[in-house]
Amino acid sequence: MKDKLVLICWITGLLLFISVFWIIIQPVQTYYLMRTVNNIFINNDDSRRVSDYIPHKSGKADLMGYWYKLFNSQDNIFVFTIFQDGILVPLGAVVSSGFVKEIIPLSAHAEQVYSKMPQSILQIYIRRIEEAVPGMEGIR
Repeated sequence: MKDKLVLICWITGLLLFISVFWIIIQPVQTYYLMRTVNNIFINNDDSRRVSDYIPHKSGKADLMGYWYKLFNSQDNIFVFTIFQDGILVPLGAVVSSGFVKEIIPLSAHAEQVYSKMPQSILQIYIRRIEEAVPGMEGIR
């Protein structure tokens, strides 16, 4: 009984530590992701730049990803991944006035997979992104 209690406490403490650590490193993650996306734009000779992280909290489970503002624009970008062909494919969805204008592949492999991806899957992601736009919840 004592050994089981020690094991349960140890596992609980480990999970608590991981949860607190995850919360603490969120700003660092968003900063490095922003730098990476900007480097991709620079390498692709794209004039757009990501400027600020938009904290987004909703009451329901959303897509895993991060919202950012585009520099000198009213548009936002949602950086997310799709699991396709056994790997994670990084994509960015440019959102303007609550609607997805464009989806940008964020790696060379993502460009290859994106061109072969069925439109039905992309439409599902586009609809879910549009439903989760910050500041637009409940408007539609």
